[in-house]
Amino acid sequence: MSGKKPKATRKRMISCFAQIVQEHIPGWKIEEIASGENVKARKFSYSSQVYLLMLSQFLHLFSLNEIVDVSKIYAAELSRVRGITPANLNTFSNANRTRDPKVMQTFFWTVYDVFRSEAPDFIRGRHHGRLSKFRLRGIYAIDSTTIQLAFWCIDWAKHRQKKAAVKVHMAANVANRMPHFCVFGKAKDHDSKKEDELFGSLKAGDIGIADRAYNHFKALHRQATRGVFFVVREKAGMKHRVVKKVPKKKLGENILSDETIRLTGQRTSKEYPDVLRRVKARVKVDGMWRTMVFLTNNFEWSASTIAELYKARWQVELLFKELKQTLQLQDFYGENENAVEWQIWAALLTHLVLRWLKYKSGAACSYSRFAALVRAIVWLKKDAMAILRSDGIAPPPDPGGIASGMPYLPGFEKMFLKSVG
Repeated sequence: MSGKKPKATRKRMISCFAQIVQEHIPGWKIEEIASGENVKARKFSYSSQVYLLMLSQFLHLFSLNEIVDVSKIYAAELSRVRGITPANLNTFSNANRTRDPKVMQTFFWTVYDVFRSEAPDFIRGRHHGRLSKFRLRGIYAIDSTTIQLAFWCIDWAKHRQKKAAVKVHMAANVANRMPHFCVFGKAKDHDSKKEDELFGSLKAGDIGIADRAYNHFKALHRQATRGVFFVVREKAGMKHRVVKKVPKKKLGENILSDETIRLTGQRTSKEYPDVLRRVKARVKVDGMWRTMVFLTNNFEWSASTIAELYKARWQVELLFKELKQTLQLQDFYGENENAVEWQIWAALLTHLVLRWLKYKSGAACSYSRFAALVRAIVWLKKDAMAILRSDGIAPPPDPGGIASGMPYLPGFEKMFLKSVG
């Protein structure tokens, strides 16, 4: 044997962040997307801006100053990540303020399409339980979440007294709990203003599920006309007359009524001139039974299926929880509308990449725990996927209890196993 040491592999020479970016993200697309922008970006490229905003999400950095400091401290390491260059505070702030966030938006959907082409099952996902019969049909939960902004004096985002906020409206794929379509709006504006855009992202045969806020009959009739199915909650005081009723003896478990109705309100009867189906059911929410009334334009599914479809809407709320709890959407790096959108799209892109890494690694832990693990290994110079597959994940608790794996002093085993107290 020769006395020479084996050469370190490439993955031991670059950080896990570099591996994630270079192996999983089609970075060359960024400059291609940005090529149409009339912006001089020689010193601080769009790629550097995108990757540093993603890094801020991975590390949960709280301010633009922190991003700038980290980028300068790790400048040598970042230069290996597709030539990321650090920027001073003014340059970075100006880029977030003046550059069009549609570059980041387009790049998000580009990465989404790359992942879909590489692993169709990752994007397609699977429906479970009663919804498994819809495996060839898209089911999308539609809702919005309000994100508070730290700068209450921002005029464009004024929400309530001394508060500012922005709304993220989303159509989420129920099968994989990931965004299908996303649009931003002012927090003070009613959700129905984005209804046409959200339902418009669905194709004929798809199912859109929404709460009362998106129950706008004119918009719903437009979607029904083009072949989109919907399930929405009924608004209080809705005027209608019953055209047909299913006998009580034919109703399924927890179904209180199943009716065909026609709207009779002066305005609503014109906005939705066709008949609707009205299902009243008892639904279990957070361990408690609640009575809910649903409206749909489908007359073939069972009433129980309609109730089950509405329950699937809570997948979008779980998605919002993932975004808010594991990414940096509490403190914003600028008060300009462009800067806020850049950061939100960076959070959505980071979430997509984290979900992709979890899928590729086969990690069985929760998403939040996985995100924390990735945050911990960002600068580590080891095989990232090897860590995510095994080394970084602690084994599950011993089903036999704590005592079965407890270390004992020699001679005292029986005493430890004996119950006391």
